[in-house]
Amino acid sequence: MEGRPMTDLIIVGAGPAGLSCAIEAKNAGLTTIVLEKGSLVDYIRRFPKNLIWFSTPELLEIGDIPFPIPTVRPTRVDAITYYQRVTTHFDLDVQSFDAVERIDRVEDYFSVTTAKKIKYEARNVVVATGYFDNPNRLDVDGEDLPHVKHYYDEPFEYFDRDIVVVGGRNSAVESALDLFRHGARVTLVHRGETLSPGVKYWILPDIENRIKSGEIKAKFNSSVSRIKEESVCIQSDGKEKDVKCDVVFVLIGFRPDTDHLKKFGIAVDSETLAPLCVEGTFETKVPGLFVAGSVVAGKFNNKIFVENGRLHGKSIVASILSKR
Repeated sequence: MEGRPMTDLIIVGAGPAGLSCAIEAKNAGLTTIVLEKGSLVDYIRRFPKNLIWFSTPELLEIGDIPFPIPTVRPTRVDAITYYQRVTTHFDLDVQSFDAVERIDRVEDYFSVTTAKKIKYEARNVVVATGYFDNPNRLDVDGEDLPHVKHYYDEPFEYFDRDIVVVGGRNSAVESALDLFRHGARVTLVHRGETLSPGVKYWILPDIENRIKSGEIKAKFNSSVSRIKEESVCIQSDGKEKDVKCDVVFVLIGFRPDTDHLKKFGIAVDSETLAPLCVEGTFETKVPGLFVAGSVVAGKFNNKIFVENGRLHGKSIVASILSKR
């Protein structure tokens, strides 16, 4: 097994929160390595191809590096390009495509082992793994059929097909509109009485008008009870009805991988699924082991975004420095 020299800080996850931690640590003179199982800002790379951020660019900036764009709101490509540029600017040591499999406390340091059997040693570790790999499930019969998807990419495959989109937040609404505009017949299924109040304000009138005109069918106060090969069984007002569909998009949010957190030695609240940590420093019950970014919010992933998760690095590095 290949080994590496002792480092001050290892960060697990190369999203904006992890990169921000790395920048803060490097600026403070700490040796730092970032380990990432995918590509840099991998979850942003896997966003829908036409995604436009809710935030303005200055709210996504890290390391005091400006994020200039010619429009008001950045696209998915704008964000990927920006974070790549920042990583290069700070010459961050990011080891991509190598998942962390173990984090073990050994006396006063940590031993971190990856899928490629590389062993790293660090005095401190930050887990900034997000939640994008763990979509929420309906837990109904048929959810594992091949035409059921928990991620949306682009609409062209679905022209002239019957599509059911489950969900009432931004991802479901934007996907439904994109599919409709590219020739799909869309039915939106949502358990609430109305769409989520968090739907982007410039998109809400569009989806409401499409529903009102019947261009997109909407079933509120409804849930999917079963998925079949060519239809979806929708339950509403105590009645069930089969709706024809070729593809189902279950877009109802994400949650952290609590099994992974526990394997790393991080205690998790059974109700909120949030890792237990000290407010303000984000240190877990294991000394020197921190959490950062959206994973801190547990299942309430509408509480921590890039905009505020990017700020965790300052607090974490300050806590590390205070103990030196």
